[in-house]
Amino acid sequence: MLKGIPNVISPELMKILLEMGHGDELIIADGNFPAASCAQRLVRSDGNGTKELLDGILKFFPIDTFSDDPVALMEVVEGDSTVPTIWGEYQSIIQKYEPQFEHFKFIERFAFYERAKKAYAIVATSEGALYANIVLKKGVVTDS
Repeated sequence: MLKGIPNVISPELMKILLEMGHGDELIIADGNFPAASCAQRLVRSDGNGTKELLDGILKFFPIDTFSDDPVALMEVVEGDSTVPTIWGEYQSIIQKYEPQFEHFKFIERFAFYERAKKAYAIVATSEGALYANIVLKKGVVTDS
Protein backbone atom coordinates (compact mmCIF):
# COMPACT_ATOMS: atom_id res chain seq x y z
CA MET A 1 0.00 0.00 0.00
CA LEU A 2 0.95 3.61 -0.45
CA LYS A 3 0.01 6.68 1.53
CA GLY A 4 -2.34 9.32 0.18
CA ILE A 5 -3.95 7.28 -2.61
CA PRO A 6 -7.72 6.97 -2.18
CA ASN A 7 -9.02 3.40 -1.84
CA VAL A 8 -11.20 3.84 -4.96
CA ILE A 9 -8.06 4.25 -7.12
CA SER A 10 -7.00 0.75 -8.10
CA PRO A 11 -3.48 0.02 -9.37
CA GLU A 12 -4.95 -0.46 -12.84
CA LEU A 13 -6.70 2.93 -12.72
CA MET A 14 -3.55 4.68 -11.44
CA LYS A 15 -1.60 3.16 -14.36
CA ILE A 16 -4.21 4.47 -16.82
CA LEU A 17 -4.12 7.97 -15.28
CA LEU A 18 -0.32 8.01 -15.53
CA GLU A 19 -0.37 6.83 -19.15
CA MET A 20 -2.80 9.50 -20.29
CA GLY A 21 -1.46 12.64 -21.94
CA HIS A 22 -2.75 16.16 -22.51
CA GLY A 23 -6.08 16.05 -24.35
CA ASP A 24 -6.78 12.38 -23.65
CA GLU A 25 -10.24 11.71 -22.26
CA LEU A 26 -11.44 9.53 -19.41
CA ILE A 27 -15.06 8.48 -18.96
CA ILE A 28 -16.41 7.71 -15.50
CA ALA A 29 -19.49 5.65 -16.29
CA ASP A 30 -22.55 4.84 -14.22
CA GLY A 31 -23.85 1.31 -13.77
CA ASN A 32 -26.19 1.53 -16.79
CA PHE A 33 -23.57 2.70 -19.30
CA PRO A 34 -22.46 0.21 -22.00
CA ALA A 35 -18.86 0.54 -20.86
CA ALA A 36 -17.53 -2.80 -22.12
CA SER A 37 -18.88 -2.32 -25.63
CA CYS A 38 -17.58 1.27 -25.90
CA ALA A 39 -14.17 1.04 -24.22
CA GLN A 40 -10.78 0.91 -25.85
CA ARG A 41 -9.48 0.34 -22.31
CA LEU A 42 -11.92 -0.71 -19.61
CA VAL A 43 -11.23 -0.33 -15.89
CA ARG A 44 -13.76 -2.05 -13.62
CA SER A 45 -14.54 -0.23 -10.40
CA ASP A 46 -17.41 -2.34 -9.14
CA GLY A 47 -18.84 -1.32 -5.80
CA ASN A 48 -17.75 2.29 -6.23
CA GLY A 49 -19.80 5.33 -7.16
CA THR A 50 -18.97 8.05 -9.65
CA LYS A 51 -18.69 10.84 -7.05
CA GLU A 52 -16.10 8.96 -5.01
CA LEU A 53 -14.10 8.18 -8.14
CA LEU A 54 -14.33 11.73 -9.45
CA ASP A 55 -13.04 13.04 -6.13
CA GLY A 56 -10.25 10.46 -6.00
CA ILE A 57 -9.18 10.98 -9.61
CA LEU A 58 -9.11 14.78 -9.43
CA LYS A 59 -6.50 14.63 -6.64
CA PHE A 60 -4.07 13.63 -9.40
CA PHE A 61 -5.72 14.52 -12.70
CA PRO A 62 -5.51 18.06 -14.10
CA ILE A 63 -8.50 19.27 -16.11
CA ASP A 64 -7.65 20.74 -19.54
CA THR A 65 -7.96 24.49 -18.99
CA PHE A 66 -7.16 25.17 -22.67
CA SER A 67 -10.30 23.39 -23.86
CA ASP A 68 -13.77 24.91 -24.15
CA ASP A 69 -15.35 21.68 -22.86
CA PRO A 70 -12.95 19.84 -20.53
CA VAL A 71 -15.84 18.22 -18.63
CA ALA A 72 -18.93 16.87 -20.34
CA LEU A 73 -22.11 15.12 -19.25
CA MET A 74 -24.71 13.02 -21.03
CA GLU A 75 -27.78 15.23 -21.39
CA VAL A 76 -31.20 13.99 -20.32
CA VAL A 77 -33.03 12.27 -23.18
CA GLU A 78 -35.93 14.31 -24.54
CA GLY A 79 -39.16 13.30 -22.82
CA ASP A 80 -37.38 11.87 -19.76
CA SER A 81 -38.46 13.66 -16.57
CA THR A 82 -35.27 12.79 -14.66
CA VAL A 83 -33.56 15.72 -12.95
CA PRO A 84 -29.98 14.60 -12.21
CA THR A 85 -29.07 15.99 -8.79
CA ILE A 86 -25.65 14.36 -9.06
CA TRP A 87 -24.55 17.08 -11.49
CA GLY A 88 -24.52 19.67 -8.70
CA GLU A 89 -22.37 17.35 -6.62
CA TYR A 90 -19.99 16.95 -9.57
CA GLN A 91 -19.76 20.74 -9.85
CA SER A 92 -18.75 21.01 -6.18
CA ILE A 93 -16.15 18.23 -6.44
CA ILE A 94 -14.59 19.70 -9.58
CA GLN A 95 -14.44 23.21 -8.14
CA LYS A 96 -12.65 21.86 -5.05
CA TYR A 97 -9.71 20.98 -7.32
CA GLU A 98 -10.27 23.37 -10.23
CA PRO A 99 -11.79 26.58 -8.78
CA GLN A 100 -11.89 28.23 -12.22
CA PHE A 101 -14.25 25.55 -13.59
CA GLU A 102 -17.55 27.12 -14.62
CA HIS A 103 -19.81 24.84 -16.64
CA PHE A 104 -20.37 21.46 -18.22
CA LYS A 105 -20.84 20.68 -21.87
CA PHE A 106 -23.95 18.55 -22.42
CA ILE A 107 -23.87 15.83 -25.06
CA GLU A 108 -26.80 13.96 -26.60
CA ARG A 109 -26.92 10.28 -25.57
CA PHE A 110 -25.75 8.64 -28.81
CA ALA A 111 -23.15 11.35 -29.44
CA PHE A 112 -21.89 10.67 -25.90
CA TYR A 113 -21.51 6.96 -26.79
CA GLU A 114 -19.49 7.89 -29.88
CA ARG A 115 -17.26 10.20 -27.85
CA ALA A 116 -16.78 7.45 -25.27
CA LYS A 117 -15.59 5.07 -27.99
CA LYS A 118 -12.74 7.52 -28.71
CA ALA A 119 -11.83 8.04 -25.04
CA TYR A 120 -8.52 6.76 -23.74
CA ALA A 121 -10.33 4.70 -21.09
CA ILE A 122 -13.69 4.12 -19.44
CA VAL A 123 -14.05 3.45 -15.73
CA ALA A 124 -17.15 1.30 -15.14
CA THR A 125 -18.76 1.89 -11.72
CA SER A 126 -21.76 0.60 -9.82
CA GLU A 127 -23.29 4.10 -9.69
CA GLY A 128 -27.09 3.91 -9.57
CA ALA A 129 -27.83 7.57 -10.27
CA LEU A 130 -29.18 8.20 -13.76
CA TYR A 131 -27.21 10.40 -16.16
CA ALA A 132 -24.12 10.12 -13.96
CA ASN A 133 -21.71 9.59 -16.89
CA ILE A 134 -18.94 12.17 -17.09
CA VAL A 135 -16.09 12.93 -19.51
CA LEU A 136 -12.84 14.39 -18.20
CA LYS A 137 -10.27 15.82 -20.63
CA LYS A 138 -6.75 15.69 -19.20
CA GLY A 139 -4.78 18.89 -18.95
CA VAL A 140 -1.17 19.57 -18.09
CA VAL A 141 0.51 19.51 -14.71
CA THR A 142 1.86 23.00 -14.09
CA ASP A 143 3.20 22.53 -10.56
CA SER A 144 4.97 19.76 -8.70
